[in-house]
Amino acid sequence: MDNKEKYRVFCKTEKNIPIYSKDWWLDALCGEKNWDVVLSEKNNETIASLPFLVTSRKGFKLLGMPGLNQSLGPYIKYPDGQSYDKKLSYEKKVMTELIVKLPKFDIFSQSFHYNVTNWLPFYWKGFSQTTKYTYVIEDLRNTEEVYNRFDRAKKKNIKKASKLVSIKYDLSAEEFYKNHKMTLAKQGQSIEYSFNCFQKLYNACYENNAGKTIYAIDSNNVMHAALFVVWDSESAYDLISTIDPDTRNSGAASLLIYEMIKFTSSFVKKFDFEGSMIESVENSFRQFGAIQKPYFKISRTDSKLIKTGRLLKEIF
Repeated sequence: MDNKEKYRVFCKTEKNIPIYSKDWWLDALCGEKNWDVVLSEKNNETIASLPFLVTSRKGFKLLGMPGLNQSLGPYIKYPDGQSYDKKLSYEKKVMTELIVKLPKFDIFSQSFHYNVTNWLPFYWKGFSQTTKYTYVIEDLRNTEEVYNRFDRAKKKNIKKASKLVSIKYDLSAEEFYKNHKMTLAKQGQSIEYSFNCFQKLYNACYENNAGKTIYAIDSNNVMHAALFVVWDSESAYDLISTIDPDTRNSGAASLLIYEMIKFTSSFVKKFDFEGSMIESVENSFRQFGAIQKPYFKISRTDSKLIKTGRLLKEIF
């Protein structure tokens, strides 16, 4: 088997691989031929992986991740009963092996899942790091307790919205995309992903029982807000939110978040708001009682021409 075939087996056996790194997810977002993976193996068994999207701009080779991914990066299968010291030594060994096996590139840029707390092996290989943040509710077992930790403003929004809108599920890919495009246009913004891309991802998530749309609609058939939430074995993720600015004050977006927390609480432990570095968005997520989680954006530029800065603006 080649690396991708081995990785597909790894994804089936390792249930804790984050959804953004699953083989079927990458097939849907990148296209089957546009991503690859390097592996660390022991006794013919995969013990670590690092998948990446391969793209080319201005003739330069970029290893990165697709636009709708919050994270990608390495996944490590740890032996049982490791001491802290042995764990760090193990991480150094397998991460270094993954780095060395990467194909030649001009730029590498990925955000790692917040579970990756040690990036030193990448630092030692010339990579740089920027800290970013997401917000996570870590324990969904008691949704009443989760609700009690919401800020007063969120509780007020939820109560208000529950009187104004009805909650429905399984909005089609076409209708969700159309609504998101329309609500962004009202704010003078353009949608950043294609319908074809979204439809493939939507279908893949539904086929793998790993995602669902939810929306709020009033008695006049006006859609106030919608969410596309995806999940893996550990966490649900608020992947895409669409809010009509004309009905923003109805509180429907907060109600949808709460409904999806309740819906996913029976099969995942956590709810990840896919944190934003935008100040107003960060404030909103924090008001749900979520915990700030740092994660690393890791990058390295190998092209001497790009390093001079002459082509950097043209490429990005």
